[in-house]
Amino acid sequence: MNPDCTITACSSAEAVAVAPYLLGFHPNDSLVVLGMIGHAVDFAVRYDLPAEVSDFTEAAEVIARQGADRVILIGYGPPWRVTPMVLEVGRALRVADVPIEDVLRVADGRWWSYLGGPAGGTPFAPGLAAQAVYQGMVALPDRMALVAKVSPVEGRQREEMREATGRARARATDLVASDVEAARGGQWMRRAGRQAVREAERAARAGRPLSPDEIAWLGVLLAKSVVLDYAIDRSGPEEWRMRLWTEVVRKVQPELSPAPACLLAYAAWQAGEGSLARVAVDRALLEEPTHRLAGVLDRLLSAGIRSRSVVAFMPLRRPDQPRRGEVRRREPRRGGARREQRAPRGAGGARPKRRPSRRSL
Repeated sequence: MNPDCTITACSSAEAVAVAPYLLGFHPNDSLVVLGMIGHAVDFAVRYDLPAEVSDFTEAAEVIARQGADRVILIGYGPPWRVTPMVLEVGRALRVADVPIEDVLRVADGRWWSYLGGPAGGTPFAPGLAAQAVYQGMVALPDRMALVAKVSPVEGRQREEMREATGRARARATDLVASDVEAARGGQWMRRAGRQAVREAERAARAGRPLSPDEIAWLGVLLAKSVVLDYAIDRSGPEEWRMRLWTEVVRKVQPELSPAPACLLAYAAWQAGEGSLARVAVDRALLEEPTHRLAGVLDRLLSAGIRSRSVVAFMPLRRPDQPRRGEVRRREPRRGGARREQRAPRGAGGARPKRRPSRRSL
């Protein structure tokens, strides 16, 4: 849930109406759990309906850790698929001491309560989702429409990006060749990466779309962990950040998409947009299954951990510890310049050769 957006559901009918807006799309063949605190919806989580009833114990424990007063279960699909699964879910939640307010099934524009109600179901009431719409929430037709928001562009745009990426890679090669010493320490990469990230952020805040060359250059630089870490350090839940990284992840060459996909997922996770964060992480892992940051985000989302529960996403550093890639100059000793320690010379004036040491890894 977005911490800046409070949605209330005072009845089962309102829970059914607002659930798609909490997820960002209208679910099908799904099980949705709404966590309630008072009448406010604290969280919404969706699971695919499995072909066969599967154990829900681990998921129930994740839901229990969220600390909701009670939950509402909503199954989307025909009764022969929904009923067996909600029975298993109810069992697992009761074992985890999670109170259940209602258990519902939704299909064909109607909803039924397993705790009682008309045999023919109740039609959706118009206007119950007005609160969500008023607060700017959108429900896409289905999950595939959400996946399409992070899918790569095709056609003429893809050809433009392919050509722009070739120019960006040639530019990177020229920078390395022009300053070999800086390239050896990665200094040019840090300088260029920080500049590209800051310029992209300024453009996004101003509402200006990036050119193909700007996106390609940013994509080439973000492939380096030192630049990605810098962008992550600056990330926040602002809407313009999600708009920026959505544009970048769709337009960069697919092999360069994991880094901007992680930045989109991280911003969406901070903003409470869990569904968008999930499809962005899935896109990153699709392109690079072993991507370090994508793996971390995947575990955070799967565990139901909220961004406010994470004090610092990046590892903490000691005050005297330099950042990755940063070189700090050693201060001279008091009373004079620092003297270099030299090994004693042998009889012939040459320093003795050091024996190779063996390290255990």
